[in-house]
Amino acid sequence: MEFIKTLILLCFSNLFMLFAWYGHVKKLGSKPLITVILISWGIAFFEYFLQVPANRMGNRIMNFGQLKILQESITLLVFMPFSVWFLKEKITSDYIFAAVFILIGVFFIFRHKFTV
Repeated sequence: MEFIKTLILLCFSNLFMLFAWYGHVKKLGSKPLITVILISWGIAFFEYFLQVPANRMGNRIMNFGQLKILQESITLLVFMPFSVWFLKEKITSDYIFAAVFILIGVFFIFRHKFTV
């Protein structure tokens, strides 16, 4: 159950992170840099409310390498629909290949948990 809670928190955390990192480029390009930085920090503040508990929970059931690889794979998997919906980009074969290789990395970092 902690694994599922960690996954959910990481997914929502990544959504906030993507808005903090990339949303301003799409929507606030004409605003002064200090304004954009403060808005991004404000969004990141809420991201940390999800990320920190996710890392604490996740670290009880995973080692740091597993937790980091899981975070990176979630980042890419959340980024793909975010980039289509919000950034209006197309998913290319490069995205698909990157996702496949990252998921292969997830398999290798977690394979000992699945073997008997």
